[in-house]
Amino acid sequence: MKWFNRFVFILKKIYPNRIWNISSKDKTLYLTFDDGPIPEVTPWVLETLAQYQAKATFFCIGDNIKKNPETLKQVITEGHKIGNHTYHHLNSYKTSTEAYLENVLAFEKLGVSTNLFRPPYGKCKSSQAKKILERGYKIVMWDVISEDYDKNISKEKCLNTVLSQAKNGSIIIFHDSLKAEKKLRYALPKVLEYFNNKGFNFKSIPENIAESNA
Repeated sequence: MKWFNRFVFILKKIYPNRIWNISSKDKTLYLTFDDGPIPEVTPWVLETLAQYQAKATFFCIGDNIKKNPETLKQVITEGHKIGNHTYHHLNSYKTSTEAYLENVLAFEKLGVSTNLFRPPYGKCKSSQAKKILERGYKIVMWDVISEDYDKNISKEKCLNTVLSQAKNGSIIIFHDSLKAEKKLRYALPKVLEYFNNKGFNFKSIPENIAESNA
């Protein structure tokens, strides 16, 4: 754990304008879900969260919003936050700054209101980040990633990663995607139960996140 905390500390120093975790006086965790919404997985996530009165933030792909508007509506209706994850899940390092920003703007044209942005793959060149910040976004990263998308790790390791690394104020990444579904269905209920029993609350990323950043 010491090496992990040190790694996050270094990243925060290198990228001070990106949010890695959130300071909290209360026992609070911030669950986030990337790559949805999709009808095969996202409604199950919502049902599972509701069992623990948990709120989360969904960093959505614009194309999935266009294809699944009713699923997005369900996320919003149940009181969760939405974040911009680009329209086509672009890889920053393989995309020009102009094209990358156009993809962010394409998401905006869907009419979904949000000031939260998460770069796909966790990659965002400084030139792209500068433009995104200028548009009023908060760039939300994480300090715990479940790796539920990785076919080379077991569902047990996925769970243990979250249980062993999450602490008060952590931003945790899962994925409401077909690729991650098997590990997500195993790990998410256990994460919710474990931390709920320890007295933690699960909240959405606050709009004033810059003021709350740890």
